[in-house]
Amino acid sequence: MFDTPGHGWYEAALTPFGEVASTVLALLSVSDKRGLVPFARGLVEAGFSLLSTGGTLEALKQEGIAVTKVSEHTGSPEILGGRVKTLHPRIHGGILGRPDLESDRAEMAQHQIPAIQIVAVNLYPFRQTIAQGVSDAEAIEQIDIGGPAMVRAAAKNSAHVAVVVDPDDYPAILEEVRASAQQQLSAQTRRRLMLKAFQHTAAYDASIAAYLAEQSGQSFPEELSLSFRKVQELRYGENPHQRGAFYREHLAPKAPTVAFSQVLQGKELSYNNILDLDAALALALEFHDRPCAVVIKHNTPCGVATGTDLEQTYRAARAIDEVSAFGGIVALNRPVDGPTATALAETFLEAVIAPAFGPEARGILAAKKNLRLLEVGEAWKPESRARPFVEARSVAGGIVYQDRDALEPQTEWKVVTRRAPTEAELAAMKFAWRVCKHVKSNAIVFSTADRLVAQGGGQTSRVDSAKIATGKGGAAVKGTACASDAFFPFRDGLDEAARAGASCIVQPGGSVRDAELIAAADEHGLAMVFTGIRHFRH
Repeated sequence: MFDTPGHGWYEAALTPFGEVASTVLALLSVSDKRGLVPFARGLVEAGFSLLSTGGTLEALKQEGIAVTKVSEHTGSPEILGGRVKTLHPRIHGGILGRPDLESDRAEMAQHQIPAIQIVAVNLYPFRQTIAQGVSDAEAIEQIDIGGPAMVRAAAKNSAHVAVVVDPDDYPAILEEVRASAQQQLSAQTRRRLMLKAFQHTAAYDASIAAYLAEQSGQSFPEELSLSFRKVQELRYGENPHQRGAFYREHLAPKAPTVAFSQVLQGKELSYNNILDLDAALALALEFHDRPCAVVIKHNTPCGVATGTDLEQTYRAARAIDEVSAFGGIVALNRPVDGPTATALAETFLEAVIAPAFGPEARGILAAKKNLRLLEVGEAWKPESRARPFVEARSVAGGIVYQDRDALEPQTEWKVVTRRAPTEAELAAMKFAWRVCKHVKSNAIVFSTADRLVAQGGGQTSRVDSAKIATGKGGAAVKGTACASDAFFPFRDGLDEAARAGASCIVQPGGSVRDAELIAAADEHGLAMVFTGIRHFRH
């Protein structure tokens, strides 16, 4: 059943640490089989004997690679439908044994446990399984037990064992093994792999915890574990003296995102680019039934328009504030064609995000070598909206976690003035309200039914935001709809909008001075609607 003293494999595996062994063991058990066969073949050529299980074992045998089944190595069969395969002292003793410690060597010899030098394991595809919408029982079955146990054991014993959880590491590991007379990896490499292994199992457990919390209806669990994978390190953060990196979720959501867009060309994305692209995309997703163009500058919309033709729609959005559009970020909700690309190329822009870029558009924009183009692809469906996800923002020592703001149903609006809005005014209100939630509070927006006219936000008083917006809009404010992200605390902001020529107001209501505000609107002949919902954006 077991190897006995005098057997070459056993003796070689137990040679004192640092001596050249004629045979060393590697355990391979992976769900992600990228690069598995060349890695296994390279280990065999370097003098390793292989142990394996299940699908990994079969994949290696099919390629004619010599491999021993774990149950043959342990002398114990796989039981409970494969749930118990590697949970055995001859596996974990071989992984956790310290060959430089006399007592460990003695115990391993007593119990006939050969040392395992490389453990290449990645875990059951839990995230991919739940993404398919499986039953709870099927999801639970994809919770790996033996895999994390082996990974953690090997990582703990990284002084003597190399743990490999990422197939992308295979080539470098083989290269280092081949270059070593003792078939070993350097302490520095083993330490790096140790860190990666614990990150791997932590992310895996976080995914399971998130799934179980969701199934249990816990949107905000007592202990929150978030798991993301690094996309890239950034040249710097918000400013050159700050470090930064970009991370994304492990699986692409079924909605458009900056994180899962394909970068087609241009300079490396910066910290500020990413934030502005996310803001532009979120606003473009508010409009799905018609072409829409959004121009963002410093996380604030400076141009928004809808229309029937994408090129003209973009030109209309850019014309709202051409000075601010310079160096801006653009989001378009339709594939970019040649005429639209020509219009985009007329202005210096930092980045453009869209569902797709046609061949003609790619050719035109290729001349703008630094312009970043992001293609969302199939995730951008006509019915796409702003994502109903949660979002996190950091504070010193913690994070705040919330549902992402979503537009409420139109049916909840209530006319509170003597004059009801006309159909044209109501259409303008709807547009202004959608844009308003994307402007920093205190937010004031003036718009027609198809384009932003002016906005003011990020001020400490609402009347100041109103003055900034009316000052920017000038005569163009006459006849527009005015939206306020929160109630007017005093009538001064409403008076400012009325003096500038706005014909109607949409706001949440709820102030102790609502009666005074309604009377002021009636005094100016304005139509005013209360939405009952606030849209602060800090």
